[in-house]
Amino acid sequence: MKKHIQLDDEYIGDLFKQISLLMHSGIISSDSLRIISERETDREIKKLLSDIADEIDSGVKFSEAFENTGIFQSHITGFLRMGEETGNLEETLDSLSDYYHNKDRRKKRLTDALTYPCILLLLLIVIIIILLTQVLPVFSDVYASLGGTVSGIASGLMSFGNILNEALPYIGIAVGILLIICTLILLIPSFRKYFRNLFIKIFGDSGIYRKMNNASFIQAISVAFRSGFSLEEGAALARQIFKDNYKAGKRAEKCVSLIESGEDLDEALKESGFLSSSTAYMLKLSLRAGNGDETISDISEQMTEEAEYAINEMLSRIEPSLVIVTSLITGAILLTVMLPLINIMKTIG
Repeated sequence: MKKHIQLDDEYIGDLFKQISLLMHSGIISSDSLRIISERETDREIKKLLSDIADEIDSGVKFSEAFENTGIFQSHITGFLRMGEETGNLEETLDSLSDYYHNKDRRKKRLTDALTYPCILLLLLIVIIIILLTQVLPVFSDVYASLGGTVSGIASGLMSFGNILNEALPYIGIAVGILLIICTLILLIPSFRKYFRNLFIKIFGDSGIYRKMNNASFIQAISVAFRSGFSLEEGAALARQIFKDNYKAGKRAEKCVSLIESGEDLDEALKESGFLSSSTAYMLKLSLRAGNGDETISDISEQMTEEAEYAINEMLSRIEPSLVIVTSLITGAILLTVMLPLINIMKTIG
């Protein structure tokens, strides 16, 4: 009924943490929601929380009240429902809070990792265009005034610069269209969702994203186990986090299918690509020893750290690489036109 309201991962994590703390203090869930809503500044979210509290007071279950909003994803309401049924709602809320805070931290870190290199790349392109369209023609005039001509690479660069200079109006139009599209993506949720889904469809389960998906899936299983599920039940519910990610979803479906066919959890996670052989073996030993819950939690934290490390490592490689490339290209262009000029000056001298 309020599907237009957008709640980010950080807010969901904070919301569940606050509800968990208030309930742990002895305050019932509906009153907890009202206390939170009173401090909320956004009118729509304030009304949303108040409406959920009213539904709970009218006899609707906690999980069902959240599901009726149409805002919270199915895996969230599934976890809440099972948390109610097992009598571990507080633990479930606390675990979901950790899950969404970790997810939000990974997303923000990845965004930061991609933003700066994109800015550097844009600056690189701008610098090259300025050199080719504005600086090189000056050298060409200097050569002509000295009675010389350019040839080879320098001549090719100047010709390319002339073509770019003529195409600048069209490049400006293309950049303007691109800026309009980016603005629409930022301001219109439907546009943002479309391009996000398109990006996920192409890159959603490869490279760093695959590591993030693996960490999310294992952490979701850990959340389920802390909420009173078996690890197998947790895997079945955790697959719902990939509802919008086809490739990762197929791996999750494979994992659940293997479990349903009688495969052990560790083998299912290994064969579906969520765990390495060594990690799966460690989980296997811990399951036999009866402390699988602690191990899956440790594995979850380890994989989250690995995903964040992979993001940091990518950032540490991209930034200096772009700086080096920018310096080399700029230097190469300048040397290409400067060396013939130096030769002409020597001849005149």
